[in-house]
Amino acid sequence: MMDQRKIKILRITNRFNVGGPTYNVAYLSKYLPEHYETTLIGGNVEPHEESSSYILDALKLEYRVVSNMHRAIHPLNDWKALQEIKSIIETEKPDIVHTHAAKAGALGRMAAYLANHTVPVVVHTYHGSVFEGYFSPAKARVFLEIERFLARKSTAIVAISDLQKNDLVNKYKIASDDKIHVIPLGFDLERFTQDVDIKRAKFRSEFDLDDDDIAITITGRLTQIKNHELFFRVFKNVESSGIHKIKAFVVGDGEDRDHLMNYCDSIGLTYTIVGNYDKSASVCFTSWRKDIDVINAGSDIVMLTSKNEGTPVSIIEAMASGRAVLSTDVGGVRDIIENQVSGIITENSDAALTDVLMKLVKDSTFRDRLAECANPAVLSKFSYHRLASDTSNFYAKLLNNWMNV
Repeated sequence: MMDQRKIKILRITNRFNVGGPTYNVAYLSKYLPEHYETTLIGGNVEPHEESSSYILDALKLEYRVVSNMHRAIHPLNDWKALQEIKSIIETEKPDIVHTHAAKAGALGRMAAYLANHTVPVVVHTYHGSVFEGYFSPAKARVFLEIERFLARKSTAIVAISDLQKNDLVNKYKIASDDKIHVIPLGFDLERFTQDVDIKRAKFRSEFDLDDDDIAITITGRLTQIKNHELFFRVFKNVESSGIHKIKAFVVGDGEDRDHLMNYCDSIGLTYTIVGNYDKSASVCFTSWRKDIDVINAGSDIVMLTSKNEGTPVSIIEAMASGRAVLSTDVGGVRDIIENQVSGIITENSDAALTDVLMKLVKDSTFRDRLAECANPAVLSKFSYHRLASDTSNFYAKLLNNWMNV
């Protein structure tokens, strides 16, 4: 019976902001085989976030915003959002409810459990975790118990890297090994490989960079978990050494923007902002940019200093652009970078990062060697075609299992 009609999917994401989850839900909604029919819903974008509507619009995807679904925990709003999602499930009667990231995973799976319509397959994808770096140890323990309960109500769970699966199974004990399946993220990376020289010239002209300026970029939300303070300290250490002319570009925005600007002041880093650009400043806050392919092409080194990650999109895109990347050893980074071959992974410390960044700044041959290996390391593994194929096969297996029970 299932193969005689469209298979209906309700796909739920935290919110429609720029980031890995939006790309994931967008490509799955667009590129699954035609016998899948997807309804895409998600929460509200936060004030300091960039809306991802342009990504969805470019793919001609329809989507619906759950009006009371916000990033922050708010019992009344969360209850209203739960009821709205439950109503959608009862109206749409999906064959599959697939949730992405923490808030969507909690509300979506609970709504599927409570709905009058029995949902054959309930899947949740972890794009990261909130068990470390976000909340106090006591709150983290509460969320762990909630996630374990929700895992029992799920047909299957998707991890986006082998390392993440290992954490979910062995470290956090969310679910058993056979319930958690690894499906890496997928992206449209071709644009990062095209016209790189033209894009590099465009970026460096926009910011009036000299030929010998080394541009060091960090991309992501300006929030504590991304640990920009560490990035600034390491950058300051290298700048103070005087070994080379360097410039930092901070791409993104968030609730910590003013704090981070003050932090730059406190450690003696001069900064500027787009719209009132000062070439003499060491750090440029660009806010959100849609042309990350241009930013990456114009950069020489791309860094990640996060305390916690799933699979960092900024690193994948930088490698697709053929850039040298330097990252802390978090989340699924080791599933992306082959250390010392396609990039550098180091411990989360000022000294370790400073040593490596110093070497990357001084040694152009070393940078070029890493960059040359970076592109082929990600193009096939993180293709959206592979993502859609893997997910379609995964759904078919889960539905077949359900029908044969």
